[in-house]
Amino acid sequence: MVFLMALAASLISIQATTIIAVEKPMLRPSDFAIIPWDDVPDDVDVLKDIRECGFNLAGFAHAEDLDTVSKAGLQCLVYGGVGDAEAQLDQAEIDRRVEAIVKRVGNHKAVFGYSLRDEPAGDVFPGLARWVAAFRKAAPNALAYINLLPNYAPTEWYGAPTYDDYIELFVKTVHPQFLSYDFYALMDDGTVRDGYYRNLQSMRKASLKHNLPFWNTVLSCAHFSYAEPTPAGFRFQAYTTMAYGGRGLSYFTYFGRTSGNYRLSPIDPFGHKTPTWDMLRDVNMQVQRLGPVYITLKSINVFHHPEAPAGCSGIATSKLLKSVTGGNLLVGEFEGPGGQPYVMVVNKDLHKSTPFGVTFKENGQIQKVNAYSGNSYDFRGEDCWLAPGQGALLCLKTNAK
Repeated sequence: MVFLMALAASLISIQATTIIAVEKPMLRPSDFAIIPWDDVPDDVDVLKDIRECGFNLAGFAHAEDLDTVSKAGLQCLVYGGVGDAEAQLDQAEIDRRVEAIVKRVGNHKAVFGYSLRDEPAGDVFPGLARWVAAFRKAAPNALAYINLLPNYAPTEWYGAPTYDDYIELFVKTVHPQFLSYDFYALMDDGTVRDGYYRNLQSMRKASLKHNLPFWNTVLSCAHFSYAEPTPAGFRFQAYTTMAYGGRGLSYFTYFGRTSGNYRLSPIDPFGHKTPTWDMLRDVNMQVQRLGPVYITLKSINVFHHPEAPAGCSGIATSKLLKSVTGGNLLVGEFEGPGGQPYVMVVNKDLHKSTPFGVTFKENGQIQKVNAYSGNSYDFRGEDCWLAPGQGALLCLKTNAK
């Protein structure tokens, strides 16, 4: 009986810890955005499920949906769609239209920003610049959302010689508040699409150069020749983005489509949760738990070891580590408050777990930031194992830091 009582007390303690972890405050989207790339339904229960899934933005909404979004404890991006015709309007007409949109929503607390355009070609940038300027004038505290092309888009769409030049042209022409792009990397033959890391590298480079955060739009459903969702795939997409210093994740799609071969979105076309929903929640909550530490860090380097993809760097560029052991790894290096060294180590293998180890150039005690509690403790024992796609955030505690 004593044993059973002790066991019951232990289980209660475990459950209580889980409940406390779930109820921790969400990251602010201005610090790290997590958003379903989808339309917002006018249904508070569906929106509460979005929040429970670990999102801090609801998606894209119309003005009449804002009260519902707010009741669910979320913010959203309001439609301010800029098609090719709208991009050709002069500044006076754009100002008039933007003022009308902003006046309609007022200072509603559900408004995080305005969604303007998805995957624009370079020749649309001058028009988008006029719209961004109008929104900045009418709603200076709101984000003007534009999602850029991936580097596998046709080069003639760039309006510039290279993909890096395309990003640079966007920044210099549009003067955005942040960068966002999409890259669907997980293929149904089990491979990662070529250019995924180079695209992250391009975004990181522009982000640091212009002091702009970047978001990565990734997959949360299968379609075309893209892979069906797996826990490893979700971990891989989130942790590789964070290793490169990303400050936002957007998932395409949350709600199921009824055409083509779309399948296994978190919510199916009948409105039911699929196993994908739980996979996505697990990863989103890991990001939420790591977030309070992660958002204090500055990206200072990224490398791959022992295999560096074309155009990417190896361990010879490392600023913080003398050595890394384990499988096929990605390492993001960061500087924390007071110059404290941090690394994000990611297992790039989508199918196999791996043990790993790191040796810092400085002496000190290695600590791990737990992805389920957010607490830091000495790196030890089974902490050396990474599941497929999993990342680990480590820091070095020295006498001076």
